[in-house]
Amino acid sequence: MFRNARWSLTVSLALCLNVTAATTAVKFGKLWDGHRVIANAVVIVDNDKIRSVTANGAIPAGVPTVDLSSYTGIPGMIDMHTHVTYYWNGEPGTTPRRQTPRHVAITVVLSQKNGMKALDAGVTTLRDLNASAGADMALRDLINMGELVGPRLFVSSGGMHGLPKIPDMDKVAEQIKLTKAVLAAGADWVKVFGSTGGFDNVTGDQTVSYDEMKAIVDTAHAEGHKVAIHSYGPAGARDAIRAGCDTLEHATDMDDETIAEMVRKKIWYVPTIDHNQYYVENAEEVYKFPPTAKANLNDYIQRNYITAQKAFKAGARMLVGSDAVYNGFGLNMRELTWFVKMGMTNEQAMQTATVQAAEALGMEKSLGSVAPGYFADNRGGAGRSAH
Repeated sequence: MFRNARWSLTVSLALCLNVTAATTAVKFGKLWDGHRVIANAVVIVDNDKIRSVTANGAIPAGVPTVDLSSYTGIPGMIDMHTHVTYYWNGEPGTTPRRQTPRHVAITVVLSQKNGMKALDAGVTTLRDLNASAGADMALRDLINMGELVGPRLFVSSGGMHGLPKIPDMDKVAEQIKLTKAVLAAGADWVKVFGSTGGFDNVTGDQTVSYDEMKAIVDTAHAEGHKVAIHSYGPAGARDAIRAGCDTLEHATDMDDETIAEMVRKKIWYVPTIDHNQYYVENAEEVYKFPPTAKANLNDYIQRNYITAQKAFKAGARMLVGSDAVYNGFGLNMRELTWFVKMGMTNEQAMQTATVQAAEALGMEKSLGSVAPGYFADNRGGAGRSAH
């Protein structure tokens, strides 16, 4: 069941809560609740919700207790940019992007393996941005039903693109129509590919106009949904911010004026720096990228990092997004090392993956913290300080 998966710790710990008990107590040597460290914490959980969090608290008689006093607990982490349905089993003669086509039902079941790797890394919630044939929505729903095990999912279904074959005068109306269709199909978020760029392609040419972006954003907001806009380059990022997107993905080479506007509008920035490092590490043996790819990727990483550092120093609200694909699951939180490198404290970095990510999702009263009324997405770790 989903509740059991969210409590799972590392394989070496081999802990399995007795989820048949309506109430369970969990003891931690230390607990970082998203804001502070509590020594000798006792967390009482009713089903999948936290009832209480206390230091040296009393455990009601007869309540089953999981003693993790040798461990530090943290809130379940949130990865704000993934592609959980991008699955590859390493079959000889294939690469992740050159596989035999599968039926969507098979994709859904295989995608569960990616989700489990994220859970094993302490990531209990994913925002998944782009999937074909409704695979992400099916996986989300099956997990919520308890029929598959996996992290909590917020999904966008297929991302929206530019419309080069449609006259400019008709593009806005068509994007409005497409936005409504994506939401009617069951997407939680709307994803827009506002520029070129992805995998070994580090170009950032804008592909969706400001007017189209504004129409998409306004339509989604009118229906109570949020919009994530992908832009590898500065032009698409500038117009995404002008249009009022909720999160900006990747965006490199932004100038000071664009960053200032992002800060002023309180738009969340998901730089996804580490995902290109992952591509560098897998360029030859896994992806079979062309010989020039690694140099181009390394150049983009440095520019991406410099832009993100400037944004952080300017006061941007930043979030962890791994952009995990294929064999990248389980590495979801390597992005935190880039955030610390650019000047965040350890706690500031952790908050980008917990309390702040929950706020960006509109779930700040149920995810990202360990507090009464929140989901019990706790994570334990041996010998790791949470602050």
